[in-house]
Amino acid sequence: MDGRDIGTVVLPDAQVKIFLTASPEERATRRYKELIEKGSKVEYKEVLDDLIQRDYNDSHREIAPLKPAKDGVILDTTGLSLEQSINEIIRIVKEKI
Repeated sequence: MDGRDIGTVVLPDAQVKIFLTASPEERATRRYKELIEKGSKVEYKEVLDDLIQRDYNDSHREIAPLKPAKDGVILDTTGLSLEQSINEIIRIVKEKI
């Protein structure tokens, strides 16, 4: 399951909690490519600015702010392919279980 408050609010007792992250630029590039493939006409800077604003809003909200669980593993996927990211997740799960 994924989401911005899964490990801290929804499933705080989960056996394995992974906080997936990547640099804002990496995440904006991924999102930009998705939107372009779907036919959207967007500018990269707009996607990046929206992402940065969303992260700020989510991490500063009063209820269930965006943050890693204290007992979670932070996985920075900057520069990793989807396959590499999946392999890292599998490695973390095997290590924790």
